[in-house]
Amino acid sequence: MTSINHRVADHAIDPLFLERWSPRAFTVDGISEAGLLSLFEAARWAPSSYNSQPWRFVYARRGTAHWDKLLGLLNEFNASWAKHAAALVIVVSKQAMAVPGKTEEVPSYSHSFDAGAAWAQLALQATRSGWQAHGMVGFDHARAATELNVPAGYRVEAAIAIGKPGDKTQLPEALQARETPSQRNPLSASVFEGAFPAG
Repeated sequence: MTSINHRVADHAIDPLFLERWSPRAFTVDGISEAGLLSLFEAARWAPSSYNSQPWRFVYARRGTAHWDKLLGLLNEFNASWAKHAAALVIVVSKQAMAVPGKTEEVPSYSHSFDAGAAWAQLALQATRSGWQAHGMVGFDHARAATELNVPAGYRVEAAIAIGKPGDKTQLPEALQARETPSQRNPLSASVFEGAFPAG
């Protein structure tokens, strides 16, 4: 039986997908407000259920008034390297949506899924623009909801550090070996025709 990997081996993907990765070492470069907003503009065009666009982003650029607040939400490990990023972002999703033709909002089954699509587009736009975006869940979600004034009915999803990849020698020795793009499982581990494999 021909595996999926063999069947798609001849199909190339855009190099952009391979150039995106999640570094922890960043340069000292700052990002302009306009430059950061261009990443959110890419996220704005993500697909979503009923075009509900449930994603919300709270951000701070390094050196601005809100930087310490967002950095302080990260766990100790993530803060140790993310403090050098150019910007930090907290991703939030709205848990209800308005369905066309209805006057009241209903629960959105796909709010997290849709916010993930927006994050992916932000990350790819960052790569296209000479930056990289590193997503994290290692932060205090409850404090983020409180300190960022997240309204009821919204879920705090993830944090993102954005910066230009820097010299890995600035990282602790244990992390230097990990400062490389991660590999991916073969398609056969996650793509199944018709149904999951039996057993």
